[in-house]
Amino acid sequence: MNNLSTVSDTKRNFYSQHTRPINSIYRRVVEELMVEMHLLSTNVDFDYNPVYALGVVSSFDRFMASYRPDVDKQSIFVALCQSMGGNAQQYRTDAAGVQEFARSMQEQDIVTWLAHPTNDGMGAQLASTLGSIASNPKFKYSRLFGIGLFTILEQAAPDLLKDEKKREAAILQIGEAMHLPTDKLQKDLDTYRSNLDKLVQMEAVMGDLAEAERKKREKRAQEKADATAKAEAKAAETEAKSE
Repeated sequence: MNNLSTVSDTKRNFYSQHTRPINSIYRRVVEELMVEMHLLSTNVDFDYNPVYALGVVSSFDRFMASYRPDVDKQSIFVALCQSMGGNAQQYRTDAAGVQEFARSMQEQDIVTWLAHPTNDGMGAQLASTLGSIASNPKFKYSRLFGIGLFTILEQAAPDLLKDEKKREAAILQIGEAMHLPTDKLQKDLDTYRSNLDKLVQMEAVMGDLAEAERKKREKRAQEKADATAKAEAKAAETEAKSE
């Protein structure tokens, strides 16, 4: 994308591609992600990479999981990527490749591998990417890149992430080896995990509200049906008496 483009340009581009209204609860999620991606795409030191792609895909999929209508999610994601010159299919393909590699790794090996990636096997391309990042003093770290790393750990070592001390030690080891701002990385991932927890709580509340509304509709429908049946019975009774 042209570095002279503004956030407003990106938003106009997005809404010209996805023209259906976005549920107000999720509009903030989409626009915050859009602004974050825009600011990165216009930064001279930013380079797209598969870990960043995984962070974008993971963030979108996790926070939009319960979006309805479900069919609109693909349109929103495509417009999100294209609004700043990206390709949605490339994001999906690159993210899937990294996840496939992560799932192939043993839990006890993934942290060491991320800190010191070996250039062999199906992780060769990812190893090359991580090596370039570690050796690049101008690498533009982003929250979405951090989420990509976290998602790799989720896929390969979910039990490790449940242990706070082990999780923080793993993130520190990986961050230091890649010369990332470890304090910011830890903070970003703590916020991400907290937001996911809040999302689960919000979805539970929304589910309860939807269930309550469903029961109200059923009650109203039953009351209407009962009233109609009662009126019909009374009309039939009156008609029978008149005969």
